[in-house]
Amino acid sequence: MDANQSQLSERHFRSIAHLIETRIGIQMPAAKRTMVEGRLRKRVRALGLADLNAYATHVFDEDGLDGEFIHLVDCVTTNKTDFFREPAHFRFLREVAVPGLVRARRGCGEPARLKIWSSACSTGAEAYTIAMVLADMQRDPALGRFIFSILGTDISTDVLAQAKRAVYPRDMVSPVPREMAGRYLLWPREEGRNEVRIAPEIRQRATFMRLNLMDASYEVDRDVDIVFCRNVLIYFDKTTQRAVIDKLRSHLRPGGYLLLGHSESMAGGPNMAMRQVLPTVYQA
Repeated sequence: MDANQSQLSERHFRSIAHLIETRIGIQMPAAKRTMVEGRLRKRVRALGLADLNAYATHVFDEDGLDGEFIHLVDCVTTNKTDFFREPAHFRFLREVAVPGLVRARRGCGEPARLKIWSSACSTGAEAYTIAMVLADMQRDPALGRFIFSILGTDISTDVLAQAKRAVYPRDMVSPVPREMAGRYLLWPREEGRNEVRIAPEIRQRATFMRLNLMDASYEVDRDVDIVFCRNVLIYFDKTTQRAVIDKLRSHLRPGGYLLLGHSESMAGGPNMAMRQVLPTVYQA
């Protein structure tokens, strides 16, 4: 059978859906079956397998759960991201969070050191947006001296590779304000080239690594000042949402902030042990 025309059997779809839900927390109801089949067909072709059901068998063989699972995750995860997405959060950084954190550390004799974690960073637009905002704030002598570092994590190796490359289509960077674009984006000299790269000054502020939010613990510092976890919790059930938020909170220093997506303002429920500052912003 042509791999492009094959479909997963009910048993194989349920097995793959259960694997995804238990390993990375993303729910895979029957309504997503056609989407899953469409995305997995490229792996069928890449591996030279007969059809989707042969692929499902391969995933669960002795080596598949170690070697193929990463590719399976890359296929089924959705990685929608934009620069300056949900701009109210970046105004909050400029007007409230960063000035407050810097003021709280004045008098120590050294520049304040801020740590920011983009916990579902996708292709890096969020991490680099944060870096541009904070780099601009460093230009303001009235604020006081501070330095910062940004960690971007994601479950998908494909998007992490794109984040490290830091090259984006022109239309994707269109939300970047003009002055920032002039300072922090490298524009191509070749006429007609449609790619823009993040400037070294911004790239060097961000590091990226693979992390599964479903893991029992995270290899991340426990004195993070600001955690972004936006537009990923919506894919988890309520129990998983609460568990992830609790683990993220444990990595915040006292007074640090957790920023959720606008569709996730109630994701943590009443047991977050955090103070709600804005509808989608919580303080430890």
